[in-house]
Amino acid sequence: MNTKKAVLLTGTGKRYDIVSAFAQHTTVVACDPNPLAPAQYAATVRTSVPMIRDPQYVPALQELCERHDVGAIVPLTDLDIDVLAQARADGRLPQALVPDPEIARRTFDKHECHLLLAEHGLPSPPTVLPSFEPDGYPVMVKPIHGSGARNIFAAADAREAAFFVDYIDEPVMLQRLMDGPEFSIDCLSDRDGRCLNAIPRTMLESRGGESIKGTVIADQELIDLGRRVVEAFGVRGPATVQAFRDKDVGLGITDVNTRFGGAFPAPVYAARPGRSYPELIAAMAAGRPVEPHVGEFDAGRTFTRYFWQLELDEQLRPTGRDIVSPPGPPAPR
Repeated sequence: MNTKKAVLLTGTGKRYDIVSAFAQHTTVVACDPNPLAPAQYAATVRTSVPMIRDPQYVPALQELCERHDVGAIVPLTDLDIDVLAQARADGRLPQALVPDPEIARRTFDKHECHLLLAEHGLPSPPTVLPSFEPDGYPVMVKPIHGSGARNIFAAADAREAAFFVDYIDEPVMLQRLMDGPEFSIDCLSDRDGRCLNAIPRTMLESRGGESIKGTVIADQELIDLGRRVVEAFGVRGPATVQAFRDKDVGLGITDVNTRFGGAFPAPVYAARPGRSYPELIAAMAAGRPVEPHVGEFDAGRTFTRYFWQLELDEQLRPTGRDIVSPPGPPAPR
């Protein structure tokens, strides 16, 4: 098998951590409509592409795949998963590590995702549309197509819920407010939908819906839950399953994102040698076999994320100059 197949990352934005991690193991083609997207500067090849809804978006990706011998496409945002899923289904982008179009559509719609979980016998908090009365309060009023914790409000009673339904200027749903700790499970599946690993972590702190501090934990119930979700949905590639453990009802899944989560560093730190998710995806891109190893990781790893920056010259090329010397965190005492 060709061991030099590239990986194409779409919607790279500011995910420098993801792009640079892949670049350690394979040729990385990073594309984003914005030429100032910082993460592309960690890639082997950086390029701009049309906007996702532009009819030329998929043809542009096809051209990049042919030019750079791409073996896998991984989206880094929710925005083009449905487009890639359809292009994969109709044979235009067979390299895309995304679910089938129906799963892509239903997981992007949080109410449909709730129904999908129920269809597969998977736990999800009681959830209704505003035209129905919830089975109790308090509830979370949240957008059906929300992201980044936008417009999510707790409502203690029907009056507060009605206010927020009217206040939020997009379709919403009402979901039981889970009383307990929140967890995420970072999963990876192969092209046949087999779960390769499921690595749970705590949500110590998040901002804008994105985890910035957390600890990897060896929780067998969460490991099993992550595997069950991605295999039931036929996920290909990465997925993040978010869940609460309510003191009364137990586990309830509140979100399934068929992409890497904000806490991408957690499963990388926890992975055994040679089994980080970028390494496994690079192997899949090259056509090498990858065997499931669910539950095999090093628990107890904690991550904390921070911001950094690049200086670009007049032609938007990295200068290599930093604002500190030497760069990086201080040495441990």
